[in-house]
Amino acid sequence: MASIQDVAQLAQVSTATASRALTRPDMVAATTRERVLNAARELGYQPNVIARSLRQGETRTIGVIVTDILNPFHAQLAKGIQDAADRHGYTAFLFNSDEDPAKERRAVETLRGHLPQGLIIVPTSGARQNLQALSGVPVVELDRVTGNPEVTTVTADNTAGAEAATRHLIGLGHTRIGMIVGQQDISTATQRHDAYRAALEAAGLTYDPGLVLPGNHREDDGHRAATRLLTLPEHRRPTALFVGNNEMTVGAVLAARALNLRIPEDLSIVGFDDSRWAQTMNPPLTVVAQPTYDLGLQAAEQLIHQLRHPRDGPPLHIQLSTTLIVRHSTSPPLTPAPHPQPSAAPTPEEPPCVK
Repeated sequence: MASIQDVAQLAQVSTATASRALTRPDMVAATTRERVLNAARELGYQPNVIARSLRQGETRTIGVIVTDILNPFHAQLAKGIQDAADRHGYTAFLFNSDEDPAKERRAVETLRGHLPQGLIIVPTSGARQNLQALSGVPVVELDRVTGNPEVTTVTADNTAGAEAATRHLIGLGHTRIGMIVGQQDISTATQRHDAYRAALEAAGLTYDPGLVLPGNHREDDGHRAATRLLTLPEHRRPTALFVGNNEMTVGAVLAARALNLRIPEDLSIVGFDDSRWAQTMNPPLTVVAQPTYDLGLQAAEQLIHQLRHPRDGPPLHIQLSTTLIVRHSTSPPLTPAPHPQPSAAPTPEEPPCVK
């Protein structure tokens, strides 16, 4: 088995330089690093990560906890994180919480036993408490936030995205716009819902809590909520839906098809998140797109910067822009809507579905 000394000899560098090229590549000139990597590949060199960690008292591992790795959005986040980690010589150790705070807590406890240098987390509703088990470990919150002011966050501009989606539907003439929203103890869902409501009220439309249904960010939640909304009496049934994430959008589209509703003739739909299926479905879906890969990349870059410069200023709160992409799933309603009336507060006997 080749040793680091063999790699150094073949690459014509010192053993220390060969080690740095493989473990801290940013500290070595690009040409030297490439020579060392070529030598390692030629010799089939495999570093003993466990032995090195014991010698150094640390691992070059970062923990990553996402909520649903089967969701293309989270897969793209993970890809961005892994690419940045690889570039800096770190290994990303991935866990999936399934939106379950208890499962998230088990992931945190498992990570603690592997001595991670830092953690990137897409938080569940229980994350703030769960993260107490990793006290002292640098953390970056990705996509969602727990409200902890001491933690660096990397998010998308959910407010601007949801406002753009709602204004687009209003501009087409829709006045009964339903929303399928995520859990209201999750920051992204709260921000998107609040922006939807604000856009309606800014346009002089009444916010109707009966047209807003919550879901747990999964396809079946979107299907159930859409079925309920689309089977309301005709005078109350929404002519358009704004759906709070891509998985629930799949469910909403399937529910509309099951009810023989044509998109966009009978129902306009805007989803939050873009994906290949959204672009290739018939008709292609109007969406609020997030820079998903860049969110993951930026989260990893911020965490690694913290690891190398632990006292370099206060936590950062980075927000990336969203983009409304108009395709063919939205159009004016079949029946022209009456002129909007000034909004009125809900009556006390009809409390909102969500806060």
